[in-house]
Amino acid sequence: MEKILNIVNGDAPIEIMKKAGIKGDFLPWNDFLHEGPVPAGFTLEQLSKIRANFISELNFGTFKKIYKDFQQRDKTLNSFKKYEKVILWFEHDLYDQLQLLQILSWFEEQNLEQTNLTLICTDSYIGESSVDVIQKILRYESKVLPEHLKLAKKAWEAFGQPTPEAWFKLLKESTGLLPFLQSTIFRVLEEYPNTKCGLSRSEYQTLMIISNGIENPEDIFVKYQSFEERKFMGDILFYKILEDFEKYNIVTTPKKIKKLTLSPLGQKLLNGEENWLNIKPLNRSIGGVNLNMKNLWCWDMEKHNIKQYYFSKALNSLLLVK
Repeated sequence: MEKILNIVNGDAPIEIMKKAGIKGDFLPWNDFLHEGPVPAGFTLEQLSKIRANFISELNFGTFKKIYKDFQQRDKTLNSFKKYEKVILWFEHDLYDQLQLLQILSWFEEQNLEQTNLTLICTDSYIGESSVDVIQKILRYESKVLPEHLKLAKKAWEAFGQPTPEAWFKLLKESTGLLPFLQSTIFRVLEEYPNTKCGLSRSEYQTLMIISNGIENPEDIFVKYQSFEERKFMGDILFYKILEDFEKYNIVTTPKKIKKLTLSPLGQKLLNGEENWLNIKPLNRSIGGVNLNMKNLWCWDMEKHNIKQYYFSKALNSLLLVK
């Protein structure tokens, strides 16, 4: 029997894949690369330590436990030569596509002469699929070519640069070999502070939902998911957005009742009369970019462009860096 390694986005899809009769070992990647530092120029093992430190700072577990899990993951990946085939199972959303870029970029540096590396990537959410759907997805398995690896490496290195310029330039290049890459690039850029009020797309559409009268956090999350062309954010990260809105009085909640309503400050923010950069200290990493008030890059929602700015508190506005 052919020895197979199935690499998947996380633990969630594994049970249903096994029920569907998918043979082989399973390696869950388990990292939300759209959030936190992912700088270029580090080995997989070095980056795993950086990621473990960041994830532990979010209180998603202890550094020791998270790093140990990443080390075991990386050890399994490094043992790929003992498998005759490695199948990459990834979805079309931002969460999966960044993982796919990282893995393909890593494989670009390996000797694959004795390994059959293939990819299954469709617009189906594997963890939410039925046994029948997963069995049908198998027909989309295709061989990973050197051209795929080269493109993935270029994109992954661009994602890890200290400015978003190389990542943005990819929008104008041919990336059809990885059919969901263009939308991934665009969605990452939308997470930068917008030029209207300093909110990311995730923050902005969350505030819009609350302004429309949806008050319960769980209902807000469900509605938020419907706003996304491709769902990528889990509820834990999403609730941190709500926590920030509560902390900085963007929303108000009655005591003992978890109902969120827009505050006067929140309404000003939504109208563009106030700026999130003037309210919450900016210190966020997207890929290799560390966003702060000295390294401020903002996304123009109308012109679909990203440029460097500095924020004037006196004017409560963004000024373009020439």
